[in-house]
Amino acid sequence: MVKKNSVGLTFKGNKDNWMFTLNCKGRLLVIDSPIVMGVININQDSFYQGSRHTGLRQILDSAEKMIEDGATILDIGGQSTRPGSIQISAEEELVKVISAVEIINKNFPEVFISIDTYYGRVAKEAVNAGASMVNDISAGSMDGSMPDTVATLQVPYILMHAGTTC
Repeated sequence: MVKKNSVGLTFKGNKDNWMFTLNCKGRLLVIDSPIVMGVININQDSFYQGSRHTGLRQILDSAEKMIEDGATILDIGGQSTRPGSIQISAEEELVKVISAVEIINKNFPEVFISIDTYYGRVAKEAVNAGASMVNDISAGSMDGSMPDTVATLQVPYILMHAGTTC
């Protein structure tokens, strides 16, 4: 059985064996078994201290280790969304994430990069810099331009609901 929907997600298999294929800016991400997403937070206020990064060398070293450990996707975020965190502007987030997306894309072109943001502008600039999917913890509720931005970019969109954390 093969089913394909309008956003490029293909389902193949039966009740015991499913495969998903995502079109990520012209590259296919085939998911026929569990995959790992490594998280690189470019701030000092994230849930998990071990995911916090600041300098580009530290970001590259962490990316390399995650890829060596089996990460297929690296999720890059500049905004802390832990309870009680202070929201930063899109401009501040861009300063934090764009150079990281560019350097990871340059050094590890085989990895899929996800931009973790709820700002449409950040999503657009990150995809232009090398990200191939958008991970939005607000499911489009924090920036009304996000759904149209992602539709225009034609990249996979991970919609999450953060409840009361943002």
